[in-house]
Amino acid sequence: MTDHWGQDRAEPVAVGPPRRRMTRADRIRAARNRRKRRIAGGVAIGVLIVVVVGAVFLGSRLWHSFFGGTTDFTGDGVNDVVIQVHDGDTTTAIGQTLQDHNVVANAAAFVDAAQGNEAIAAIQPGFYKLRTEISAANAVQRLADPQNRVGKLTIPEGRQLDDVRDVKTDAVTQGILSLIAEASCVDLDGERTCVSADALREAAATASLDTLKVPEWAVAPATMMGDDHRRLEGLIAAGTWNIDPSADPQEILSTLISASAERYAQGGLLKMAAAMNMSPYQILTVGSLVQRESNPEDFDKVARVIYNRLAEDRTLEFDSTVNYPLDRVEVATTDNDRAQHNPWNTYVRPGLPATPICSPGQPALQAAERPADGDWLYFVTVDMEGTTLFTREYDQHLENIEIARRNGVLDSAR
Repeated sequence: MTDHWGQDRAEPVAVGPPRRRMTRADRIRAARNRRKRRIAGGVAIGVLIVVVVGAVFLGSRLWHSFFGGTTDFTGDGVNDVVIQVHDGDTTTAIGQTLQDHNVVANAAAFVDAAQGNEAIAAIQPGFYKLRTEISAANAVQRLADPQNRVGKLTIPEGRQLDDVRDVKTDAVTQGILSLIAEASCVDLDGERTCVSADALREAAATASLDTLKVPEWAVAPATMMGDDHRRLEGLIAAGTWNIDPSADPQEILSTLISASAERYAQGGLLKMAAAMNMSPYQILTVGSLVQRESNPEDFDKVARVIYNRLAEDRTLEFDSTVNYPLDRVEVATTDNDRAQHNPWNTYVRPGLPATPICSPGQPALQAAERPADGDWLYFVTVDMEGTTLFTREYDQHLENIEIARRNGVLDSAR
């Protein structure tokens, strides 16, 4: 058999132009081009690596700048500064406040330093004196020190705006304006600054009621008082407050009045006044009389006496209303004092005094809102333990007064 395999096999087909033979010069040029491409690729990779590393570094710096890093100040600080911790602030929020005031280098360092610190975890809202440019650990230490809290104001129940003097002992009890002035004092870089009671009194008398944020339910009676600073009596509630030592008198008063109005509303003053068909201001005034005229155990009875006398169109005849404009405390007022005509003296003025005569506490207000049941028209405290006798009959009241005199309760120092 004839083998035709070699004759029948297909020949390969050439693709593209015919390949010419490379000269030695061509081979040298090709080698050089390959080296150039390798070098260019290497340079490009190197540049890419530099860019990536730079981006990572810059991003890290920006991250730490915005979200806190490990940088920290050193030393004893530069200047005194007052910062505020708001109600509900987290440690991170406090740290951000410190960073914003240049106290610490960044918030994260403060958060780290405050980790596990019980004093910081339980820190109260308020104002605190620190130093700028101090370490995070130093800031934690200063915030945890109660001595560095400033602007804390405590107003006891029953205080009036002005100081009062006890006629018998000559002791002076600070009024609300003096307490505010004292709380506003702060030492910054060796210089002590305070808002004076006189400056507060002037602002109370001259600033507009709108600027002072007097609540709507108190605007009309306060307006009736003209430029008497006592138009704000009772509108700053008893309790503990925080005031900004750097604020001016008007700002301090408006902050306290606004916060007090909210506290009164939360305590039910507005709702109870509506239920009793009285204004909140009237309830506040009754509460102030209850506060100054009796002990807590008799608050609701004294409130009932007030309402009973008003219902029968009787003057209240409370010595506390005689003492109020005289800025003094005296159990046995004189005939001359009781005869004075002014907006508060309930011996000559019918109805309630023109304003509250103090800042009542919540128990006194509750008594004004929920008086005891009884027909009493008179009461008198008959001993030094505070025992108070109530009666409807005037003759019985006179007998009770004699008991009080024998026990020295109505003994005047004049």
